[in-house]
Amino acid sequence: MTTIGIIGAGHIGSQVARKAVELGYDVVISNSRGPETLQDLVAELGPKARAATSAEAAAAGDFAVVTVPLKDYKDVPVEPLAGKIVIDTNNYYWERDGRIPALDNGEATTSGMLQEHLPQSKVAKGFNHIMAKDITTDGTPAGTENRRALATASDHPDAAELVTRLYDEFGFDTVNVGPLSESWRVERDRPAYVARQNATELKDNLAKAPRTI
Repeated sequence: MTTIGIIGAGHIGSQVARKAVELGYDVVISNSRGPETLQDLVAELGPKARAATSAEAAAAGDFAVVTVPLKDYKDVPVEPLAGKIVIDTNNYYWERDGRIPALDNGEATTSGMLQEHLPQSKVAKGFNHIMAKDITTDGTPAGTENRRALATASDHPDAAELVTRLYDEFGFDTVNVGPLSESWRVERDRPAYVARQNATELKDNLAKAPRTI
């Protein structure tokens, strides 16, 4: 069975873990405060989950989900993720992260920054424009009318394909935005951000997105 390494156990990380365990995945989850602080979550998740350090979670995962504050992205372990697909949920909140001129000026993307930090990994955008609570409640079977859609972006086709497969298992259609350089279209304060939308609506909202806010 596939193991998902989850780096970051906040709202999104915890919800991804809950749904992944429900679907039969093994989960190794970490946070910045240490495995001992995750015992309640792991007890809730059951025998298919365990807590670990970030490096251990990265090493254990067949692929990883990175869901840490943007200001901490350089703390993500590099070597254990080499050769692996990494799903990045990040968004830029300048109030929390401090001002990052390259993002303010439309010269970079959050997932592109993580890709630069993880040069031997294959980063794909995922789960960044959905409220955490909706990850476990809004999914519906494939073919459902008006099924909710989520976006991904990656410079690596196999990484985007993995996100597409995972989205489908979680109950969502996928719209592939293209390379990471286009992933800004689904980031904070743009039309597609946290809106409930089907694939057609998501495509329309991505097309409307302004490069800078």
